[in-house]
Amino acid sequence: MIDIKEKQVVSILNEAIQQLQTEDDTRLVSITKKIEETDPLCFFDAAKQIGGNRTFWTSSSQQFLLVGAGSAHQISAEKSRFEETEKQWNSVLEKAFVHNPYDVPGTGVVVLGGMSFDPKKKPTKLWKKFKPSNFTVPEFLLTKYDKSYYFTINIYVKKNDHAKQLADDLKMMERKLIFNHKRVADRLKITKVKEIDPEKWKNSVRRATEVIGKGNMEKIVLAREVRLKFNQKADISTVLKNLLNTQPNSYIFAYEMDEDCFVGATPERLVKLEGTKLLSTCLAGTASRGKTEIEDRKISDDLLHDEKNRQEHDFVVKMIKHAIMDYCTEVNIPDEPVIYPLRNLQHLYTPVTANLRNGYSIFDIIKQLHPTPALGGTPRTESLAFIREEELLDRGWYGAPIGWMDSNQNGEFAVAIRSSLIQGDEASLFAGCGVVKDSDPDSEYEETKIKLVPMLSVLGGKH
Repeated sequence: MIDIKEKQVVSILNEAIQQLQTEDDTRLVSITKKIEETDPLCFFDAAKQIGGNRTFWTSSSQQFLLVGAGSAHQISAEKSRFEETEKQWNSVLEKAFVHNPYDVPGTGVVVLGGMSFDPKKKPTKLWKKFKPSNFTVPEFLLTKYDKSYYFTINIYVKKNDHAKQLADDLKMMERKLIFNHKRVADRLKITKVKEIDPEKWKNSVRRATEVIGKGNMEKIVLAREVRLKFNQKADISTVLKNLLNTQPNSYIFAYEMDEDCFVGATPERLVKLEGTKLLSTCLAGTASRGKTEIEDRKISDDLLHDEKNRQEHDFVVKMIKHAIMDYCTEVNIPDEPVIYPLRNLQHLYTPVTANLRNGYSIFDIIKQLHPTPALGGTPRTESLAFIREEELLDRGWYGAPIGWMDSNQNGEFAVAIRSSLIQGDEASLFAGCGVVKDSDPDSEYEETKIKLVPMLSVLGGKH
């Protein structure tokens, strides 16, 4: 049931080509059509066969999904990254020739990507393929919205291009991507686990409590790294399948740069925008799940009444409110948090809704919100300076905004926690915790172990 005929694709391409003035001119052409149900993991698999990097995103309900194949356009920035990324994105949209008859988020021109946690932190070789800000307009994009599926082609055309030949080539690539072949299960096993200086990390926690005790700061978030070795090269499709099966209430993402892939399942939304309607969420305060329903309810109740976790949660709620007040109207925040359950963990959760004022964009909100106290600390400048000096790892994109935007002012960004940087038959996992005045280093270490479980379990570790 394809509702754009091939002749229409030729006509759209031809119209865009004819509008070019000189032989040096190029223009991005974006064509979206509705297609029949397509297996996103098969699409992701097939994208590897046609070459180019891949991208993957699902919302926490899995009713919305994006899978990108290849790259039609790259946006990257190092200095003034929020402003420069937005400037480049707007430039793409101004010049693009878009055929999209659907008022559906994630269709039309869509860009997927993310940013580093702290561009002032000296980068290491671990993240050498990931720039401080990097976004991709995929050459081919599969979108699932509710129960409908859409396929978008993004291609640059030149004045001397032949529309019929381009359309034929694109049709051949579409067949390769949408043909649903059988997937082979990957039997990944962890052969070696290396914790990066756990005792040094605990000492950093002790120093953080001392600094907080002097009254200079309220909270500092410290993260640590665990390095894994596998029995074979990790198959990203299988990792994503395992995450989809085990983390249904999380955002599941993958961003590939050559042989490196940043992948994860984060429960933490940073901001969602549909036109002018804004949603941000506070997800801070963590506990494990119980083995029985009674035990689970007791842990939930303890979490709701735990002073340390409620304090940590309140930091984030106040920050979000303060950050968006100048950019939004009708800000609405509930008085009390509720429990947000995941398979392995549960969190304190407070939604924040508002309307974005005219003249502002999703980048203005991201810039104000990142990093939240749940990933940086309070106050922000002082806690980031401590992290920069004391933390043993290069966070790279861990803990930073990752997400998507489209040409109809829709977009959503999550905080890239519960994540892993997979590099062939090795991977780095990351987890952090909020240190406050009375934090115990051993307890905080145990909390990070709990937070590593979701990714460890899908990478061949014990559940």
